[in-house]
Amino acid sequence: HQTADDDDQYILDRLPAIPHQVKNATRQEVVRQDVLDQCEEPANQSHRVDYTAKVEDSGEGILRTVRQWVDWAAARFDNSGLHYGHGTDNSRDEAAWLVLHALGASPDTSFSAWHRPVGETEEKAIMRLVSDRIDRRCPAAYLTGSAWFAGLEFEVTPDVLVPRSPIAELIADGFTPWIDASRLQSVLDIGTGSGCIAIACAKRFPGARVTASDVSEQALQVARRNVRRHSLEDRVELVHSDIFDSLGGCSYDLIVSNPPYVPESSLRSLPAEFQAEPDVGLLSGMDGLQIPLRILTGADRHLNDGGVLVCEVGESETTLQQALPDVPFLWLEFASGGTGVFLLERAQIAGAAEAAANLLGND
Repeated sequence: HQTADDDDQYILDRLPAIPHQVKNATRQEVVRQDVLDQCEEPANQSHRVDYTAKVEDSGEGILRTVRQWVDWAAARFDNSGLHYGHGTDNSRDEAAWLVLHALGASPDTSFSAWHRPVGETEEKAIMRLVSDRIDRRCPAAYLTGSAWFAGLEFEVTPDVLVPRSPIAELIADGFTPWIDASRLQSVLDIGTGSGCIAIACAKRFPGARVTASDVSEQALQVARRNVRRHSLEDRVELVHSDIFDSLGGCSYDLIVSNPPYVPESSLRSLPAEFQAEPDVGLLSGMDGLQIPLRILTGADRHLNDGGVLVCEVGESETTLQQALPDVPFLWLEFASGGTGVFLLERAQIAGAAEAAANLLGND
């Protein structure tokens, strides 16, 4: 049996999972309506929340406290068939994240006022967020305008994927034992999106210069704001490039990428929350390998001696292994969960590049 205080502690204990276990979050200065207007209208309106009506909690009467609103939102999410995976993995974390955002509170363990009354303006903001999360099937990060990655907060919009790559764990560990952090001088992030990987690398390796490339000008605009946000204009260079096309003869000690890897045939079968993300950040040909193979074909020419390539291919891991059975991919394991990330050293890439080029030539 749990008391109300036990429930409060449960929420408090769970909250770090919302911003990827980060303390002392700052509010993202993004106008929510601008983000909502870019989200797709839902095909199914059957779950629409009537946020103009007075909401009652079946067990406790009229909703008054922060805890009661979190309970209410979580219950609505449970009944609406939502998908989680863009910063949280369950309805209660998602509800707490959105409720605290509506209150202007930090979504971390610093919040303790679970029993405080919720004002009328705050109630409307909560109900609007819950309604939009259910009806639009937008990831919560698009509704709040921010997400967390590797201990840092980033602006996100529907022009970029919501940061969630397990590569964050590698960055935190300094890519050991494959990288000597004290000697790392240059990093390339391919398909930077919001800039989260590039910026996290710049923070982790203060002696390195980081190049962040993307084929999407809209994504680069978001990344540029995030670079300014973290005061890294002098160390993170943003380049409009389709993979290596605009990088000339530049070479790097580390190339890291979370590129598109979703097969075109699979996209429409994914939960609606993924379909709210930009196609350019997800789709990679019929088999999901087109972009990873292009990275493999060019990495050898852009890696310094002793350099390393780290690339995420997600659920296309098996397809890639079957397509390139002779390539010695090192598939990395993560304490925090996540799969489908390989590592290759420069000496291993030459053979992989030839095999990848042959596959692309046969397509």
